[in-house]
Amino acid sequence: MAELGKKYCVYCLAEVSPLRFRCTECQDIELCPECFSAGAEIGHHRRYHGYQLVDGGRFTLWGPEAEGGWTSREEQLLLDAIEQFGFGNWEDMAAHVGASRTPQEVMEHYVSMYIHGNLGKACIPDTIPNRVTDHTCPSGGPLSPSLTTPLPPLDISVAEQQQLGYMPLRDDYEIEYDQDAETLISGLSVNYDDDDVEIELKRAHVDMYVRKLKERQRRKNIARDYNLVPAFLGKDKKEKEKTAKRKVTKEEKELRLKLRPLYQFMSCKEFDDLFENMHKEKMLRAKIRELQRYRRNGITKMEESAEYEAARHKREKRKENKNTAGSKRGKEDGKDSEFAAIENLPGFELLSDREKVLCSSVNLSPARYVTVKTIIIKDHLQKRQGIPSKSRLPSYLDKVLKKRILNFLTESGWISRDAS
Repeated sequence: MAELGKKYCVYCLAEVSPLRFRCTECQDIELCPECFSAGAEIGHHRRYHGYQLVDGGRFTLWGPEAEGGWTSREEQLLLDAIEQFGFGNWEDMAAHVGASRTPQEVMEHYVSMYIHGNLGKACIPDTIPNRVTDHTCPSGGPLSPSLTTPLPPLDISVAEQQQLGYMPLRDDYEIEYDQDAETLISGLSVNYDDDDVEIELKRAHVDMYVRKLKERQRRKNIARDYNLVPAFLGKDKKEKEKTAKRKVTKEEKELRLKLRPLYQFMSCKEFDDLFENMHKEKMLRAKIRELQRYRRNGITKMEESAEYEAARHKREKRKENKNTAGSKRGKEDGKDSEFAAIENLPGFELLSDREKVLCSSVNLSPARYVTVKTIIIKDHLQKRQGIPSKSRLPSYLDKVLKKRILNFLTESGWISRDAS
């Protein structure tokens, strides 16, 4: 008869009398926890069917070796209690779980299994990512209550203390921010016959005074963080000379002045890191442009880039020496070169040797010649494509000069003879 009361898994035929999963859609389908977790399917039963946990509440979630021997029903009551009463209300939670558990047992079991156990390690990360900074927390934010904590005294001489009106033992100044803030509470007194309105009014005065104290301390912290006192005394220049830093550009100085209102929300180190990262970004962009220039010139290896830069510097130096030697030779000989009249004009380096001779012979500047050449070639291409075009040559181009340029372009092959 005892054998008739036992239940068996329909998949692996293991005994499942203490705990089994019954399918709500198929008849007589009961699986053991191992087959259910593996997604066993048999006959018309599928793993996505609904299920029902059949249990007398006697098995343990953490195994028989777990301390205390908590059953699954007690674990469920514990989780319901922590959701209903909140963490820390161990007496109410123990009453909800049952009379067999004391508040101390409930606390130890929950902390050891759900926080410090494997479940807690898997669900609670060591470092919470993307944590938002709470500026009202007591850890030093702009609105933190810890702002009223006095800072260590400034390391300045007695003469400098007298100059600033600074009292080092109290970390106060003779003239503080909002000097008359104490008048809000100087005349306050608590009387037994005060009504509710008077009490609330006095509390409001105290709250206003506390806010002013926090703002006063916040300003002191900003002045201490950004070394405003040494800057006022002229000590920061000596410190800057000792610590060699990169040279600050004019644009960066102007940007620092524009961002001064943000100093109160960022520490000095964060602000320096911001500009340091902006400088690194600028250097990286310049390096990227340099590498792109190498790629355009067919250079794909850094070893080749060194040779390219060396050759480029040699070319520039040779060109500079050539120009210097040519100018010296012209001064010594007292004679002008063939293109002396136009070689210093803009656009001279764009001309070929024949074009230089033409511009020099007709006394035409290189820039004007390039403009006329562009207009003539553009009109010629439009006529070849059948597009009507009206030539708009500059006013300084007379008929003789136009004819010479047209003949030159025709001989050079820029335009056809019928166009000229």
